[in-house]
Amino acid sequence: MKVGLLLLAAGSGSRFGGEVPKQYVEVLGKPLLLYTLEHLAADARIVVVQPVVSEGDTRFEQLVKGQDYPFRLLEPVTGGAERSLSMQQGLKALPDDVELVAVHDAARPLPSPELLAEVLSVAEQYGAAVPGVALTDTVKRVDVDGLVLETPDRSFLRAVQTPQVARKAWFEKALEIEAGRLHLHTDDASLLEAAGFEVHISRGDIRNRKITTPEDMHWLESQLLARGL
Repeated sequence: MKVGLLLLAAGSGSRFGGEVPKQYVEVLGKPLLLYTLEHLAADARIVVVQPVVSEGDTRFEQLVKGQDYPFRLLEPVTGGAERSLSMQQGLKALPDDVELVAVHDAARPLPSPELLAEVLSVAEQYGAAVPGVALTDTVKRVDVDGLVLETPDRSFLRAVQTPQVARKAWFEKALEIEAGRLHLHTDDASLLEAAGFEVHISRGDIRNRKITTPEDMHWLESQLLARGL
């Protein structure tokens, strides 16, 4: 199956702070975004990458100029105010022959070859897959006043990551069905689930961490140094 990847880089990064969006902050002399693209090149099934950026963003094109990847890197498109709207814009721009779509956060720079291979294979088999890691902490469900309502069995809970992968036709249908509720979906899998599509979990990786705070950036630097990158 031909895989097209939507690289979501349209977030404001409000929790990170600073004038430069986190995906463009340099780590060991190189923008975080370039580490992400390099790691995505590990799986040959990804034949095309469609970046989705904020309105007026010119940094992406400047940074990738002259870079060489095994996939085709398309011209960026402008995203929307909500994640699902950004995904929708990217989906429209993908070539017609793409069968499977992976949606990945630009601020997750370390997806491993094993993680990519498994999530794509599970999605090819079942139609949709997301990587997930088991929770080590006990989780409480509370009400608006902080009163504990429930302690779910954590053996049945997973913290999900990206890339989240599904058949292109499934994403298109889910966006159509959920058109009036896109703002409710914080990830791509919940959009599919709400539209009635089954989503399977593949093995996640704790190192496939989303960079959200300056502390996360220090963690990333230590990971890169340990790998000699």
